[in-house]
Amino acid sequence: MAPLFQLSALLTLCVSFVRAQTTVTVQAGTTFQTMDGFGFSEAFGHANDLFNYPAAEQKQVLDLLFNVTTGAGMTIIRNRIGSGGAGDSILPTSPGCPTCTPTYVWDGSDGHQVWFSQQAMAYGVKTIYADAWSAPGFMKTNGVETNGGTLCGVTGATCASGDWKQAYANFLTQYIKFYQQSNVTITHVGFLNEPEFSPTYSSMNSNGQQAADFIKVLSPTLAAAGLNTKITCCDSEGWSNQITMTNAISAAGALNLLGVVTSHAYSSPVSGTINTPTNVWETEYADLSDPLLPNNWFSNGAAGEGFTWANQIFDGIVNSRLSAYLYWIGAEPGTTNSALILTNGTTVTPSKRLWAFAQFSRYIRPGAVRLGTSGSGANLKFSAFKNSDGSVSVQVLNNNAAAAAINVVTSGFTATSVQAFVSAQGTDLAALPATLSGGIASASVPAHGMVTFVLNGAPGSGSSTTTVGSSSTGSTTTTVSTTVITTVSTPTSSPTGCLSAEWGQCAGIGWTGCTGCAAGTACQFVNDWYSQCLP
Repeated sequence: MAPLFQLSALLTLCVSFVRAQTTVTVQAGTTFQTMDGFGFSEAFGHANDLFNYPAAEQKQVLDLLFNVTTGAGMTIIRNRIGSGGAGDSILPTSPGCPTCTPTYVWDGSDGHQVWFSQQAMAYGVKTIYADAWSAPGFMKTNGVETNGGTLCGVTGATCASGDWKQAYANFLTQYIKFYQQSNVTITHVGFLNEPEFSPTYSSMNSNGQQAADFIKVLSPTLAAAGLNTKITCCDSEGWSNQITMTNAISAAGALNLLGVVTSHAYSSPVSGTINTPTNVWETEYADLSDPLLPNNWFSNGAAGEGFTWANQIFDGIVNSRLSAYLYWIGAEPGTTNSALILTNGTTVTPSKRLWAFAQFSRYIRPGAVRLGTSGSGANLKFSAFKNSDGSVSVQVLNNNAAAAAINVVTSGFTATSVQAFVSAQGTDLAALPATLSGGIASASVPAHGMVTFVLNGAPGSGSSTTTVGSSSTGSTTTTVSTTVITTVSTPTSSPTGCLSAEWGQCAGIGWTGCTGCAAGTACQFVNDWYSQCLP
């Protein structure tokens, strides 16, 4: 009986090993949002802090934030447009009335945010977002730049001094022009920050209708100045309020004037999608109070851990279709999780959250398009993106307590090489062994770890057949099961005049779908059963 028992155990082990393979299929013909990038702010004096660091530490911090091979490769910065007095605002004193000639003051530094922007640009950053937490106090109902108050002249906000909407639009436009003098192009401009909140620092209240009133003034003012700067709104304190404001802006007929809808995630988390044709950014969120130490990637799922943030970024991009995700502060002196990097004298400590951002920002570059994926597994998450250089990156997050063996299959794309990069407890971001065989990329994703596969190749290799792979783990501590089904739908009749998207099917035996291809692509034969729209 012993040999029979041993054979049974061996068969069980083999079956368990086979079932551990989980397959995700990347569908190059299914596309979602275009990505703008990932970033942070150095507002409220932190650009000045960075400017004053010793040269070696300054270079170390900048590399950690922006270097695409040794750091996070961030691609968006968010500067603050000051609204206080001298040294903070370009309009520190009231001109006396809304139509009186303003006396702007520009020192060419803006608290070293100009320098910081130039440093970011040297690393390749092209998206510079300037956001005003408030209008100057004399333009508001409460007369000060702090403690909320509303812009004079918007719906429900009448001031004895008059309507300041146009003056505020002129103020923002002039700020952008001042940056142009230093060869810094502000690509996006915002005029609110957490408009439902009235703190003792720079702040201004607004609802959606009031925001729409101002957008209708700011948009033509920027255009008249020859600026292509995109308007953002509204950097709400929470996602729920941003949904409410966006709906009100749409109802007021101003949504088409926005370039991006923006929100924070403090008072309510990113959840579901916002009804807008524009891109949507999460522009500020952080664990503001917990201490950095012990600085874990994963220990118990605490708010500041790296893997916690990897999951939050993933959920925002995939479930809420964000095109950008920004942390609050990039680097600052301190001991809490409010920044991605903490400094103390000459000591620079990157948090594990920085490497969570790096997993996305290094391998999902601006202009990347999110692709469809099929495949599932207990506590596993998958996403995929096609970069403008043709590479495809695939993200895998393993929320299990055991490693998961992952196979990546592509449909509509032929992979000729693969690299994999891992972040896990004890590993910030490092190369991971991966194989490519028969068009299937494979690697093991550690427990509570994240791996990005980077595939290079060429369009092609789409298949209209249904592929089913079923497996589960050989681990005694966890079980992962998955069934992957890739199908091509077959309409009952050919739609008249319809066009298949790039990488989509356009012909083949039994195919009765679209036979034309989108502009810039042509229907090319792959096999008797499948032809594809290729560029």
